[in-house]
Amino acid sequence: MLGVGLDTDGHKRLTSGPNFALVGGSEETHDVMTEKVLKINEKLAAKGKKLEEVSPKEFDDIAGELGMHKLPRTKTP
Repeated sequence: MLGVGLDTDGHKRLTSGPNFALVGGSEETHDVMTEKVLKINEKLAAKGKKLEEVSPKEFDDIAGELGMHKLPRTKTP
């Protein structure tokens, strides 16, 4: 998983783990991203699965349980 925080408070932040890297963001944004990836990993562990073992649909379902939603695709001209 890759998280990129687009807001800033002047500090550079980088947090990584076995299956994620989070870059940037204000302290609040970075904390929220960190919390989300840790919760996703907890849910995966509870299912006895690793990130690479879940389908995109199953990942979307897990993320949705945590209040994360996919943005609709936009058509390019």
